[in-house]
Amino acid sequence: MPDGGRPTAMRSVPVGRGPLRHDMPAIDEAALAAARNADRLIAAARDAEARRWVDYFEPLAERLRDDEPRDLRQAALRARAAYGPKDSVRDALSGEVTEPFLESIDRLIKQLNRRDYG
Repeated sequence: MPDGGRPTAMRSVPVGRGPLRHDMPAIDEAALAAARNADRLIAAARDAEARRWVDYFEPLAERLRDDEPRDLRQAALRARAAYGPKDSVRDALSGEVTEPFLESIDRLIKQLNRRDYG
């Protein structure tokens, strides 16, 4: 105990949340590319009157644009889940918009894996 045995208050130290997005340019670039492809997919879903997919992807596009690296994996995996074997965005929209988005999501996941396991 400092100061002659008197107890002192513990100082609260904020817990580190991990690196910021601008510190990881490869992840930032991959996430922004995925967001741009999500925007194209959302526009196509609007044109096709596929409201369900518009509602599904709009929040993900924002997360891909704004989330920090520690949160991007969850958004990317949720986007990837739209390509399921029983229910897929591919059934509602053309490959011209679904495949570039899927490729960009896979690139983002690959970058996140490199950060975590590389």
